[in-house]
Amino acid sequence: MGSRGRVTLQTIAREVGLSKYAVSRSLAGKSGVSEETRALIREAAERLGYTRPAGQSQTNDIAVVFHDLDAVNSELYMQIQNGVQREAHRLGMALRIRWTHSAGQLEELARSCAGLLLVGPHDRGAIAAATAIGVPIVRFGWVDPLEQADQITGTDHEAGQAVLQYLIGLGHRSICYVNGTPGFRGRRERFYGAREIAERCEDVALHVLRFDEQVGFGEVFKDLKAKGIHPTAFFCAHDGLALTVVSELLGQGYRIPDDVSVVGFGDFSPATQISPPLTTVKMEGQEGGAVGLRLLLERIENPRLPGMPARRVMIASRIVERRSAGPCKVTAATDPVKLQSEIAENNALVK
Repeated sequence: MGSRGRVTLQTIAREVGLSKYAVSRSLAGKSGVSEETRALIREAAERLGYTRPAGQSQTNDIAVVFHDLDAVNSELYMQIQNGVQREAHRLGMALRIRWTHSAGQLEELARSCAGLLLVGPHDRGAIAAATAIGVPIVRFGWVDPLEQADQITGTDHEAGQAVLQYLIGLGHRSICYVNGTPGFRGRRERFYGAREIAERCEDVALHVLRFDEQVGFGEVFKDLKAKGIHPTAFFCAHDGLALTVVSELLGQGYRIPDDVSVVGFGDFSPATQISPPLTTVKMEGQEGGAVGLRLLLERIENPRLPGMPARRVMIASRIVERRSAGPCKVTAATDPVKLQSEIAENNALVK
């Protein structure tokens, strides 16, 4: 057939329903492709009349590099790894998985791989050096404003908005955002989202608790109550903080959710291992991993040219309702006069 001369790797990839990357590895005889997949690709290539162009370069591995010193997000990182590996298996391709914070190792991988998935707060100098090498990079984690870097991220700001709307819908008007240790970008974004909703509601007071998590939640909560502030709901910036809050509140005799409601963030394994089970925001780590790998493969097959914009891909979170949050009961803490005093005091602090 006259059209056979125009058969490409992409033609074969569409025929067999796999990525161009997997087809290239298979026809090159590289590892990471099952014999069943290899036979399927070989049969399609022969049937379509594909001939590898002389001197065509071979595709190298893809590396997934996790920052190994971020204990706060370790479970999220495992979810991302699971999502990347599942998608790689579906596409019939191999990966290099590395856990490191070494700038030298990052640059070495950039020189030996076709693309990098970077997860966590890697050294910015090393990222810049890897980018200068010309290898496609997709990042999981925060980037600078308008930084021209492809990024997979969650919906932290929206999640803060959604949780406040959820708690207000349950009747809560005195709400506490438990930030814990200052400095985490995601926690700030969740607070900013929550604050936006609170500022639209004249009858809602939103308090923020920032504290050294080594000292504990108990002391700052005690100080809050000493000011006459008695929140009926707590939105915690991380499930780990929510566990601390639940434990402290139960220890002080509060009933959850009869007296106070608690909402976490992350939907990590402890959320279902406490009593009552935690209402929380689920971060879709597995989906993020799969989407990140697909974006990287697209960048490898169709490199971003100078002047082309980077991409921000957001994976929407969702609220998972369990038994730690419920309707607000009418108490002295929700007295309109006291509430207006709380709102005035809180506005002076957060503006």
